[in-house]
Amino acid sequence: MTVAAMWEARAADGRGAELAAWIREFALPAVRGAAGLVRTELFSAPGERVLLITWWSGEPPRSEMFAVIADPPAELLGRPVHRWSFTSEHVE
Repeated sequence: MTVAAMWEARAADGRGAELAAWIREFALPAVRGAAGLVRTELFSAPGERVLLITWWSGEPPRSEMFAVIADPPAELLGRPVHRWSFTSEHVE
């Protein structure tokens, strides 16, 4: 079984690049080497949104998937971070 943990935030106006840089500098190193981690993907989208998807083998506890990624500094955020997880059902 593969679980995808998705971490998404909307940056404060004009701070999307800074939020993405914060993720590369702090969140990605924090998650590297975590037990069960398969891969990470970082995305950006219109509206100053940044999305980090971490892929896990097995079914790690939800607390482990998200505990390693802290919230960024409040001044970088346009709203609170959203976190959710999905279980892979089909891949081609």
